[in-house]
Amino acid sequence: MPYGYYGFYWEPTYVLVLIGAVISLLASAGVRSAFSKYSRVASRTRMTGAEAARRLLQSQGICDVTVEPVSGNLTDHYDPRTRTLRLSDTVYAESSVAAIGVAAHECGHAIQDASGYAPLRLRSAFVPVANLGSKACWILILVGVLIGGSRSSFLIQMGIWCFAAVVIFQIITLPVEFNASGRALRLLGDQGILYDEEVDMTKKVLSAAALTYVAGVAASLLQLLRLILLFGGRRGRD
Repeated sequence: MPYGYYGFYWEPTYVLVLIGAVISLLASAGVRSAFSKYSRVASRTRMTGAEAARRLLQSQGICDVTVEPVSGNLTDHYDPRTRTLRLSDTVYAESSVAAIGVAAHECGHAIQDASGYAPLRLRSAFVPVANLGSKACWILILVGVLIGGSRSSFLIQMGIWCFAAVVIFQIITLPVEFNASGRALRLLGDQGILYDEEVDMTKKVLSAAALTYVAGVAASLLQLLRLILLFGGRRGRD
């Protein structure tokens, strides 16, 4: 039962949301710290992130992927629909080991796409479901709570299932991200773009980035648990 205090109502399951928020904040702070630290370490080859990306793609026989800049900080991504690898301002023209590592990670996704990596294809196929689920879940739950009556349980349960679809998408994303980082680290050494000690530095950046995905899954699972605790038995009470 919620506890009121000067107009503020504390529901015990809020603690799950708070734990998830703390985990996500710590993970985000970790990747920012690691990237900031190793963005100040210039690579010996002096290659920029864009140059490293192009060499890695060429080394794998991938000639139809465009490498272009995108505004923002750590907004790097690979778009399989247009076969475009977009690198942020802090990566595209920078020659730090952090920039090269992030660029190589995105190349890992392009290589996955070219080789037909199954988890990436599954993730891509699940994108429409996850997008629909993320948009519909809270609307369904809110409407269900507001209207009450016999229909409320169905709407709320549908909302929970929509949120569960988002969580499944996040879980599918984990092996895709870890595999892309593994490919990146191996190729950076094999192609002589980074020296061994620089690869170790890059590994710390990519490991910190991977933890943000793990933290996201953990936070979403805690939120899903909260929804189940709040509404899971509603059908029996209606």
